[in-house]
Amino acid sequence: MDIEYLLLLQNFRESTNNVLTPFMEAISLFAVSFLIMIPVFVYWVVDKRKGLYTLASYYLCCGVNAMVKLTACVYRPWIRDPRVVPAGDAISTATGYSFPSGHTVTAGPIYGGLAVVSWSWKKIVSVFLILCVLITGFSRNYLGVHTPQDVCVGLLESALALFVMMKIFSYLDEHPEKENLFLLLSFIVGWLGIVYITFKPYPMEYVNGKLLVDPQKMMNDGYGDTCLLIAFPVARYIEKTWVRFRSAGLNSIGILTGVVGLIPMFFMIVYMRHALDGMLGSHWGHFSFSFIIVLYSVAVYPLVIRMMTERREKTAGN
Repeated sequence: MDIEYLLLLQNFRESTNNVLTPFMEAISLFAVSFLIMIPVFVYWVVDKRKGLYTLASYYLCCGVNAMVKLTACVYRPWIRDPRVVPAGDAISTATGYSFPSGHTVTAGPIYGGLAVVSWSWKKIVSVFLILCVLITGFSRNYLGVHTPQDVCVGLLESALALFVMMKIFSYLDEHPEKENLFLLLSFIVGWLGIVYITFKPYPMEYVNGKLLVDPQKMMNDGYGDTCLLIAFPVARYIEKTWVRFRSAGLNSIGILTGVVGLIPMFFMIVYMRHALDGMLGSHWGHFSFSFIIVLYSVAVYPLVIRMMTERREKTAGN
């Protein structure tokens, strides 16, 4: 039934001359490339706690999903059935195993987290963000790179991550002294995850003497995503212990501060992963990329914001 659904969408694409394919590709690409910049901007500029909640939910969801995906080891739809032909360049960006959908697991906690924190402010914004989650998930089916169950389980993981993180944040509001225990737990689970995905057995099926799916290549994203469970507690501990910044504020200076910080982040996203892969190998290159992005987002640029804020306050005081 799942393959038949993908073939139905494939027939629709072909009958409409792929008119919607560029839009669906753009939706998918944005989710895994630049969507993370939105909660980072919220964290830096608008509301530190709301941004941190969204980021923490995303890191938890992606880290757990990496271990689930590399445990299930479900092949992509076109491997399961050669009648499935992915649209456009989707096949070149569909890395790793199929279940659950990594794009959905990225969009779910980010769009969803922003929807949660926006609900009391503008419900229409929250509804729009939820629609963005659903459209991103559907785009993976439309492009032929994920089955409906891949997307549905990704949505379920996203909802669970948002719920769990909401409970953790509520608990820490009453018991802030316990935060280090949660950070340590995440750090340990992350490293255990790295050990697990490195040494667990993987399917080694051959077709005409050629390995059907190389697990070493499939592990690349797993290293990058599992690293999020390691990098976040390190970055958060640094920020809460030594940086302790305040969001820049939703004003002209604050917005400019946030935009300036996103510029180097944009170039890191576009260029840094390939450079690190070349220097360290794909596993540790992906790991290092995630670690640097998280550290920059959660602790390094917030230090810059704090220094700029203190300089402005000192100048105003004089």
